[in-house]
Amino acid sequence: MRSTFVRTLTQIASHDERVVLLTGDLGFSVIEPFADAFPDRFYNVGVAEQNMVGLATGLADGGLVPYTYSIATFATLRPFEFIRNGPVLQHLPVRIVGVGGGFEYGHAGPTHHAIEDIAVMRTQDGLAIASPTDYEQAASALLALHDYPGPVYFRLGKDERRVVPGLRGAFHVGKLEVLRSGGQVALVTTGSISPEVAAASEQLAGQGIDVSFLVAGCLSPAPVEDLLEHLRGTRVAVVVENHSRNGGLGSIVCEVVAEHSLAVRVVRCGIDGHQPHGSGGGEQYLNDWHNLSASKICETVRQQLAVL
Repeated sequence: MRSTFVRTLTQIASHDERVVLLTGDLGFSVIEPFADAFPDRFYNVGVAEQNMVGLATGLADGGLVPYTYSIATFATLRPFEFIRNGPVLQHLPVRIVGVGGGFEYGHAGPTHHAIEDIAVMRTQDGLAIASPTDYEQAASALLALHDYPGPVYFRLGKDERRVVPGLRGAFHVGKLEVLRSGGQVALVTTGSISPEVAAASEQLAGQGIDVSFLVAGCLSPAPVEDLLEHLRGTRVAVVVENHSRNGGLGSIVCEVVAEHSLAVRVVRCGIDGHQPHGSGGGEQYLNDWHNLSASKICETVRQQLAVL
């Protein structure tokens, strides 16, 4: 999604002179198309993410629309106080772009694994959160939220090849994208783990299980009404995300179910803390370790149906 982000932002910037891009000394071999096209609207602030958000806040206050770019952990956790006190409290259109959700920087180790970012950013009222599933939806999310009046967090994956079949880039603010409807099990997902969930939904449907496949590309504003519509009457909702089980999409679903007294069992398939291996293991290995592969998702669904 990184190349798609830069390509789409360059297109947006060609029509909107307010757009500027800031990087924390990251993204080289990816961000050059924007930097080459608009050298006077590109800033490398160095390894200084807090200062980057502070600078972006000032630029936004001056009438610009700044996009800050870094690895997801560095884009959100390091400068969190600056995000809160700057664009959030001042209602400014700063766009925070975090790359590599979950274990996408697998071998780099826990410092680079973004598994708490959604939970942290969800605490800030007025901050929109987009977690695209593939490169096509990433482009749609950028276009849909470019004129959003407040701050936005884009949680982007790295991969440009994986796609969710049938999604075709659909993205709507505060809505779910419904790719399969069924009344027995609802698979609900977000972000770059979604192709695994898509594969699981196909396998389960092929086994005669009546399954829904729901994609939450937008997490804030949360798709509350759509969740109510599609979970009401469903027996089990299995939420899959490459994020901590606490505070992410699974928590959003639990909040909706509890607050509206829905009679549905919610199973959160996420990450239970940082893996015990230190810096070993790539993304696929780590996802499988945390039961986030298509085969493990299918196994979880069958286990839940067996005990109903």
